[in-house]
Amino acid sequence: MATPAQIRAARALLGITVDQLSAKSGISAFLILQTEAEEQANVDPSTLYALKQALQASGILFIGDGDSPPGGVGVRFAERGEEDDGVRPEDLNAANDD
Repeated sequence: MATPAQIRAARALLGITVDQLSAKSGISAFLILQTEAEEQANVDPSTLYALKQALQASGILFIGDGDSPPGGVGVRFAERGEEDDGVRPEDLNAANDD
């Protein structure tokens, strides 16, 4: 299960607002703010589940305690996108000049 700190961190990593996460998850912005500010024991598990699902669909991987030693719980991007190295200097010409 995700923690409130992971939800906060995942949203920050994606650079999305509370309103954007609300639209993705179906959870009200007010409840998201409450969830991010709470301790784990006070948060409804169904709220955490819905937020986690929305964030995972946006490319976040939740790391559980001990899943990635050494370290504790956290978040990261699920996959790296292919890097665009651009056009090699020897391949530059007027046709690809933009």
